[in-house]
Amino acid sequence: MYEQLGAIPGLEIQSHFGVYQGIRLENILAIVDPTGPVPANGWTLVSAHYDSISNRTPGWDARTTPAPGADDNATGTAALLEYARILGANRAELRSRVVLAFFDGEELFYKGSADFVSKLQRPFAYKAAINLDMVGFNPLADRLDLLWYLPHSAGLRDRVINANQRFAIGVSPLNAQYAADGNTIMDAAPFGLAGIPSIALCQRYGENDATFPGNYTFHTSGDTEANVTNKRLWLKAARLTLAVALELARE
Repeated sequence: MYEQLGAIPGLEIQSHFGVYQGIRLENILAIVDPTGPVPANGWTLVSAHYDSISNRTPGWDARTTPAPGADDNATGTAALLEYARILGANRAELRSRVVLAFFDGEELFYKGSADFVSKLQRPFAYKAAINLDMVGFNPLADRLDLLWYLPHSAGLRDRVINANQRFAIGVSPLNAQYAADGNTIMDAAPFGLAGIPSIALCQRYGENDATFPGNYTFHTSGDTEANVTNKRLWLKAARLTLAVALELARE
């Protein structure tokens, strides 16, 4: 990932380190600034976690069992890599900073993103945080759940819904779900809980229903590229997130 990001002109790459129970965590940031002056606030963060786990595999051993994590969450990190290329080539269109955050430790209950937020200076420079997590599996529908954290995220929620309609992206259904606390385990949670408007897009957060049959390779060694069954959904999720991020960064 470092090599791919480092080869893209117009980016500043940083690492943010933390530790959880003796486990070293490394968040990787790709910072995209406008070509003009960089405002001290009004920034947009788009995130995805790059760690994976396969603890639902029979006989799982954290030291030896493969955890390919294709849906959870190479689908999110792949989108961010594409954003880096697009934004890096179009910095003249931006009026504020965009930070692409590849978070570590999400599978440890978002420890990487929580550590990152805990070290941010206040008042926060970020006006919005958008998270992509598991957006490539669904043989039935091009659906996404839109998780929004606490009342201050309602405006960002509405912006996502409006962008899906205005740009005819075609996510359907797009189900808004209110997240009242950190028990909705996504990397958007620490931002929302800290008071930053925050949403997450995922293929399903909750029980299976008529539009989602359940991804049974989730958290197993079977979460491979071959089981990312709906690349059209991935593209729609990626387009929707980028549309909202660009809209925010052009204001």
